[in-house]
Amino acid sequence: EVINETTVQIHPPDGYRIFRNGEYRETQYSFKEVFGTLVVQKELFNVVAKPLVEDLIRGKNGLLFTYGVTGSGKTHTMTGSPGDGGLLPRCLDMIFNSIGPFQAKRFVFKLDDKNGVDVQCEVDALLERQKRDAMPVPKTPSGKRQIDPEFADMINVQDHCKVEEVDEDNVYSVFVSYIEIYNNYIYDLLEEAPFEPIKPKWNNCNTPVRNGDFIPPQSKILREDQNHNMYVTGCTEVEVKSTEEAFEVFWRGQKKRRIANTQLNRESSRSHSVFIIKLAQAPLDADGDNVLQEKEQITLSQLSLVDLAGSERTNRTKAEGNRLREAGNINQSLMTLRTCIEVLRENQMYGTNKMVPYRDSKLTHLFKNYFDGEGKVRMIVCVNPKAEDYEESLQVMRFAEMTQEVEVARPVDRPLCGLTPGRRFRNQMRGGPINGEEQSVSEMFLQNFPPLPSCELLDVNDDQTLPKLIEVLEKRHKLRQMLSEEFAKNVLAFKTMLQDFDSSIVSKENYIQGKLSEKEKTIAGQKMELERLEKKIKTLEYKIEILEKTATIYEEDKRNLQQELESKSQKLQRQASDKRRLEARLQGMVAETTMKWEKECNAPPVRLRHRRSRSAGERWVDHKPPSNLPTETVMQPHVPHAITVAAASEKALAKCDKYMLTHQELASDGEIETKLIKGDVFKTRGGGQAVQFTEIETLKQESPTGRKRRSSPSNPDPHEDAADSEWTDVETRCSVAVEMRAGSALGPGYQHHAQPK
Repeated sequence: EVINETTVQIHPPDGYRIFRNGEYRETQYSFKEVFGTLVVQKELFNVVAKPLVEDLIRGKNGLLFTYGVTGSGKTHTMTGSPGDGGLLPRCLDMIFNSIGPFQAKRFVFKLDDKNGVDVQCEVDALLERQKRDAMPVPKTPSGKRQIDPEFADMINVQDHCKVEEVDEDNVYSVFVSYIEIYNNYIYDLLEEAPFEPIKPKWNNCNTPVRNGDFIPPQSKILREDQNHNMYVTGCTEVEVKSTEEAFEVFWRGQKKRRIANTQLNRESSRSHSVFIIKLAQAPLDADGDNVLQEKEQITLSQLSLVDLAGSERTNRTKAEGNRLREAGNINQSLMTLRTCIEVLRENQMYGTNKMVPYRDSKLTHLFKNYFDGEGKVRMIVCVNPKAEDYEESLQVMRFAEMTQEVEVARPVDRPLCGLTPGRRFRNQMRGGPINGEEQSVSEMFLQNFPPLPSCELLDVNDDQTLPKLIEVLEKRHKLRQMLSEEFAKNVLAFKTMLQDFDSSIVSKENYIQGKLSEKEKTIAGQKMELERLEKKIKTLEYKIEILEKTATIYEEDKRNLQQELESKSQKLQRQASDKRRLEARLQGMVAETTMKWEKECNAPPVRLRHRRSRSAGERWVDHKPPSNLPTETVMQPHVPHAITVAAASEKALAKCDKYMLTHQELASDGEIETKLIKGDVFKTRGGGQAVQFTEIETLKQESPTGRKRRSSPSNPDPHEDAADSEWTDVETRCSVAVEMRAGSALGPGYQHHAQPK
């Protein structure tokens, strides 16, 4: 029920559903405009579609949907019925009423395969027109052909609606294309293909005929152009020059559209159809004669009229097989459309930046740019008031009401051509074509002569007709002479002007040639400089390459040195750690020894260790083990005042302050070698005796080899045994005897004696 101009109220049908409180709930939905059941097509067009056509003429894009349940009147709203055309024929009629006298000739504008448009010169356009006229069957219908009576009364719109303030200094061309989206695939309804591939032939068993003649339809793909607008690649686009021609193209594609019977609608559309109107416009040149040959000055705007497939529940349509799959794809694409609108609304209301799932459906992917703001979007919601459509109508109304809250308008700036307006009108005033007719020069010349009188001689005595005729002819002759003289003067003046013009042109040419030669010299110099710079660039590139290689080598050496440095650093760290551990151990030992000595120092006092006083005279303990052999030679040592013992005893050590041990062993040559191991006797703190070895004297017997020996006194001094040997000279003595201190690592003392206590 229509409540007012912006509100619709939906009543649940009788016995449909009772809520918990036992009452029916009525819902109201608000829209920008609500039309009743008796609205005429003209009123609907003026409110909804007319602003989109005005935007199209001004270079802006537009998109118009018809949306609703199956059987609610979407196709009728878009196409119309006999005697009352719908939105589509009225849009076409308004476009051609507005740009009719300003249309470019056919093929002046030429669409490319990348959703762009080029402008051709008149010669190229004429060649293409001649090529088209030479074809046996023209692909595009001609405006002079008889209109198909099947749709003749649908486009006979008498409103003569047009856009005000059309730019008269522009030329326009209209291109139309017609596609359908079926099972989420895009098909071209204007494609010339044999045997109607979109509707295959069927045999008596309701199965497709499988023969070599049937060619399955080829679906099209979507792509994005350089301006990020989506378009259908390889789609047929036809240039049309009138409403009749454009609607005939639409009707030709409409016969190929997928239509299947369901229980809800005998001719239910099972695909989304999209009729695209492209308007190309470009300014005239400065003279107002031809189109400006600059591609960046071309404006291409687009109006898309979409008849969506009907949404319904499959349990009501009783669909099976292919019909069931079709319904699933239709509902899925409409659901994607709803999802995209909801995400846009959420991003707008809450400031989020969620990704809009355009790619989930070909329908939303094709019109992605409109939802991003590249043009206005209008939706006509068609509702069938019958009770069976109540649930579907509720869903449709909720979605339609929610779409109103999304605003994505964005202005589109048109390029400025910078030319003076009114060029077309001035060209016509200069004698250009007016209404397609040209007045000949001879006719204009004859209009300046006086009219001839009547030349009929009705009487023999008529003496007035001939004199009048002679007078008029003389006047004409004089006028002709005057015109001839004026013409001669004008010719002479024109020749003079031409000569002056030629001379000025020659001077300008000479000036231009001089400037051109200067420019050529400058260009030649710049070329030489460019070659020099290119050679320099090559040299620098070669140097850079060498430096890069050198840098690579240095970097490799650097890496190797860094690795070596790291390994040595690690080794030093290990050594330092070992050193620290050793220092710690030594410190521990020092601390332990220190503690030990401190304990001993803190013990009861004892007598300090001291050597026996030398003032009393030195006494020796002569320790001769019983294993020694008497040599009975001068090598036998003799110590006076000595206590001779066979085994060292504390009693003997207590009486003496020197100690000497006689030790014998066989040398390597088999002779006996005698060693005198000497030491000092000390008293220990504990009251005992200790010996600290101080030196070792070695005596060795050898056979004489002609060397003299010095005789030794009978009582040798024991203190001179080590210094005064019995050899003849120092050299011989040092070669057979070595004197050293205890603790040396060079002789037996290291083996026989320990460190002093």
